[in-house]
Amino acid sequence: MRRKLVAGNWKMNGSLQANRILLEEVKSKLQVNNCEVVVCPPAPYLQQCQAILAGTAIGWGAQDISMHAAGAFTGEVSAEMLRDFDCSYVIVGHSERRSYHAEHDEQVAKKVVRALANRLTPIVCVGETLPHREAGMTAEIVSAQIEAVLGQISPEQVADIIVAYEPVWAIGTGKTATPEMAQEIHALLRRKIAEKNAGAAASVRILYGGSVKPDNAEELFFMPDIDGGLIGGASLKANEFLAIIHAV
Repeated sequence: MRRKLVAGNWKMNGSLQANRILLEEVKSKLQVNNCEVVVCPPAPYLQQCQAILAGTAIGWGAQDISMHAAGAFTGEVSAEMLRDFDCSYVIVGHSERRSYHAEHDEQVAKKVVRALANRLTPIVCVGETLPHREAGMTAEIVSAQIEAVLGQISPEQVADIIVAYEPVWAIGTGKTATPEMAQEIHALLRRKIAEKNAGAAASVRILYGGSVKPDNAEELFFMPDIDGGLIGGASLKANEFLAIIHAV
């Protein structure tokens, strides 16, 4: 049985004071035994998360990674730098990176390769826009995004990734795919993974992201191929984040 995972993507939010209050409250009230919990703060706050969360049941990771090992790449953060802060996870290919920074499938795949080479678990984001969905292209777009990644890693490495399906039209909009809609795409993704490594397909965790809230989390997470969530805005509010975790 796959262990559920709830990961909080703080995006470009936070401060030293606000982070401390949030993390201390989550730590003190967290009750988990069948769910893994991760927070992904902006890079400047990784050291703070490391200091507060070390030795707890909460893991931490980054929101992005450079596809380069080192060099003249101003503003980028390398895998080795993330390892210096004991990161275990890194979000790769989030729709906001694809949209605002013009990241394409090939770049996303290279970042996944870099993460795996440095013992980081990539949370690989895929998802369609509203025009894609309205044009009936959801399966085509999502398949192309995951296939680009699977084509650059070995069958053995497939077991070391996490996938997050985030319909772009549902991120931060208050709109959410119905559990049945999300399940359909999660099942598609698992079939694509099986084509690369049939044995790993049953163990790879596939998360749902897109306006997950306490009142819809349980219904979403009940679906057979939904293994947890990549949570945006709700992860910045301790009571909401905890309610989503405890919904598992």
